[in-house]
Parts: sequence; structure tokens; C-alpha cells
Amino acid sequence: MSSLMQCTIDLGGSGRQAGHIRLLSGGSAGGPDLLAPIVSIANGAGPTVLVCGGNHGDEYEGQIAALRLARDIEPAQVSGRIIIVPVISGAASRAHARLWPSGANFNRSFPGNPDGPPIEQLAHFFSTVLFPAADIVIDMHSAGAFGWIVPCSHMCVPKNRAQRKLMLEAMEAWNSDFHFLYTSHGNYLPNEAERQGKIVVTTELGGGNRIPVAVQELAWSGLTNVLRHVGVLEGKVATRASLGLPPATLVDCRFDDGRIGNVGSGLFDSIVAPAGGLFEVLVEPGSAVAEGEPVGRIWSPDDPTLPPVELRSPFSGYLIGLKTLPVIERGQSLALIGRLIDRDALLKEM
Repeated sequence: MSSLMQCTIDLGGSGRQAGHIRLLSGGSAGGPDLLAPIVSIANGAGPTVLVCGGNHGDEYEGQIAALRLARDIEPAQVSGRIIIVPVISGAASRAHARLWPSGANFNRSFPGNPDGPPIEQLAHFFSTVLFPAADIVIDMHSAGAFGWIVPCSHMCVPKNRAQRKLMLEAMEAWNSDFHFLYTSHGNYLPNEAERQGKIVVTTELGGGNRIPVAVQELAWSGLTNVLRHVGVLEGKVATRASLGLPPATLVDCRFDDGRIGNVGSGLFDSIVAPAGGLFEVLVEPGSAVAEGEPVGRIWSPDDPTLPPVELRSPFSGYLIGLKTLPVIERGQSLALIGRLIDRDALLKEM
């Protein structure tokens, strides 16, 4: 099967254009031949920023912010170009599911395959058309339906120091209370964009089945402030100091064995359930924790006479995220904890 991916707008054109990325041979996600909506807002000279929402279907915070961006920003406010794909995984979004109907994960499909299934063809379109056109890539996530992460921007740390500094500064422009660093396995959307030398900003904007007003406000204010920071959107760049806020907390959630990366298979691997049962949270995400401090416990609904199994922090740091559905199984990932890291130390790392 040859790739028949088509973008119905002229990515080199000016003004506001709205259309779709289509698989003309008939895609299974989003309609008979429709994969994802796409909007371009372009005006004059300046950088190109690719804004992505709905990489995973059940992560709605970024989808809403991207949809608002596509509707609210006028071309006259732009210097350069903003390309927006607000809901990448449309069928998964409508089904309140993380994955595509095929069971495939868009964020594990890179760099893609022009002759593969629709999800790989779409990833290939990102890798060969959208990423090369962009200077900056913003990929908005949350913990999805079954988790909660302190609303923040974060980044996978590239080896190139100049790229790392630019990414750190763009990440910080989100003005969230926390930022964290993560590792991932190489076939993610951010990894491919980084390999192509792009400035990449990613987020975890809460999660669960309800979006708090404050979280959606952070999604919007952070997104637009990063766009101002990189020079594509008019307006003064806000800093935490200008907002009367203390410096953000920078937390290192990288693991030497590369475990971290996704809710389903590793993002909450700081603590893994030694038994099944009902998970009681004892510490709110965003709190400092000491090594050995209990952060949760597991109760047995099958034998109420059993004492709960305590879950203790393996080291001192900050509790960044938790699985939120109380029903758990043995071996399930439950908590994300990271250590405080100095900004200058990060920039000097080899």
C-alpha cells in the first residue's frame, strides 16, 4: 500500500487556513478518509511553530487549548506561522480512549512508515512534512483518564547543549509551578522532533475525567506565552517574577534504565504495586516527600482483616503524579517521584 496522505491546505500560504490531513485510500480513524484537522495562521516573516493536541485521545486539556488557538488568534497577531493539529487522534478522543481503535499508540509510531497502516502513515507525514517545516514543536499531554500529574511543562533532555538551553527556556516560559525532565525510548513524537533539531516543549496538564478551570487556564496562558517567547505571537512575554510568583521547581524524573515515558508502561514506575486492592493516596501531588515516607497504601477488599500495604517513597524528592483509579492490580505503576535538580547543573551536563 502506497501512502496517499494529503494536506488540504497550502502550508506555505498566508492568512488563516483550515482543512484536514487526509488518507485518500480510506483511513479508519476519524472517518472514511479523514485523519486529523489542521489549521495554519501565517503572516510575514518569523518562526514556524507546530502545535499538537490529542496525541493521546483521552488527554483533552491540550486539545481544547489548541482548538481555542486555532479560532481566537488572528493573522495580524502573528509574525511567522503557527500550524495547529488540535486533535491528532480523533477517533480515540471521541471514544475517551488513549489509543486508536486499532490499539496502536500514535506517540509510539515515529518516525512512521509511508507504506504502513494509517497511524504510521500519519506519523510519517509529521516526520517528513510538518517537522521539517517547523522551528518549534509543542506537544501537549496530560496523564489521561486514569492518572493525575501536577500541571506543568516538561522536556526530554537532548544531548546537544545549545538545543537543551533553548528547550529549557521555552519550557520555563509556560510559567507552571513545576517543570520536570524525563527520558523516553526513541519512537515518540518529541524524540523525532528533537532528532531533527527542533525546540520541543511538552506538557502534562493534569488528567482524569474533569478539567479544573485553573488547569485549562494554565494550558491557554502557558501555550500563548511560549508562542510569545519564541517570537511568533505578539504581546509581552510574562515571567513568573512579573506575575508575582516564586521560581518554578525543576524536578529530575529521569531514570538510568529509561523506564519513564508513558502512563501505561512506566510513567508512574517510581512505586509499583506489590499487591492488588484499593489504592489510598496519602500525599497530594506536588508535595515534597522524604525517603521512606508513606505516600499511599493498598487495602484488601477480599480480606478486611488484613492490614494495608504501605507504599513508601524510594528516595527524597517531589511526588509529581499518581494513578488515580483506586482499583489496582499487582505490578501496576502507581507513582512518579523525582529529585530536585539545579538549573545550572542541567545545562552543564555532558
